[in-house]
Amino acid sequence: MIVKISDKLLNILAIMFPDSSKTTLRSWLTEGRITVDGEVVKQGQTIIEKDQEINLSTKPQFAGGGIRIIYEDRHLVAIEKPQGLLSVATAFEKGETAHNILKKHYHPRKVQVVHRLDQDTSGVMLYALSDEGYNGLKILFEKHSIERCYYAVVEGHPSPKNGTWQSYLYEDDLYMVHSTTDPEKGRLAITHYSTKKTSSRFSLLELRLETGRKNQIRVHCNDHECPIVGDKKYGSKTDLIKRLCLHAELIAFIHPVTGKEMCFTSPIPAAFNRLFNA
Repeated sequence: MIVKISDKLLNILAIMFPDSSKTTLRSWLTEGRITVDGEVVKQGQTIIEKDQEINLSTKPQFAGGGIRIIYEDRHLVAIEKPQGLLSVATAFEKGETAHNILKKHYHPRKVQVVHRLDQDTSGVMLYALSDEGYNGLKILFEKHSIERCYYAVVEGHPSPKNGTWQSYLYEDDLYMVHSTTDPEKGRLAITHYSTKKTSSRFSLLELRLETGRKNQIRVHCNDHECPIVGDKKYGSKTDLIKRLCLHAELIAFIHPVTGKEMCFTSPIPAAFNRLFNA
């Protein structure tokens, strides 16, 4: 619904849903079901301006560990991974993982890993629930046939404001990823970026991956003197909201089994915008 008046969010919701009690409206806010211009808003006292768009999403399903299930079928599941949760266990990190939580949730079905998000990155990601789904998704990722969009708050301002970063990435013995111009030393990484919002200190970037290498966005941002806020590993000097300000906002692809168009999104964390409102 497009708002026709300026008022507090809770008052507008009461007009939009006259048959729902204030308790129900507040529960929708608490559950993160209300979005304003595509971003989750949980405070009923938030002032909404004329011509902003308010939407109510379906009641979320959770698998545990803060994981929201966005979509599932026989072959795959799309989830919203919270910041701080591992995607899958590694040789060096064996804490709770999204993979283990989903294996418990779907037991005795098999849950297979097709890609990863860094532990401190939030947002949408996929797991396979069948061998057909797994094999099909792996092919899509290998062919770069999956559209992925991220948002990041970075220090400073990239120059130019919009463009493409390209380098070859390799990992050293200390598990740091570096860029090189030598194609024999690293794997090609291509990141398309555009600046969506700026302040004196920060920029909000939309980043679309043409390739998907480990730490690709984080390295490319640091290479171009605009490290991601909260990313101490790759050059950040600020940590104002106590997290890596990188979020996987969208995944879109053709379903490898059904052939249907799939598009899953996760709203940009409201904390990102607070960095621009301070």
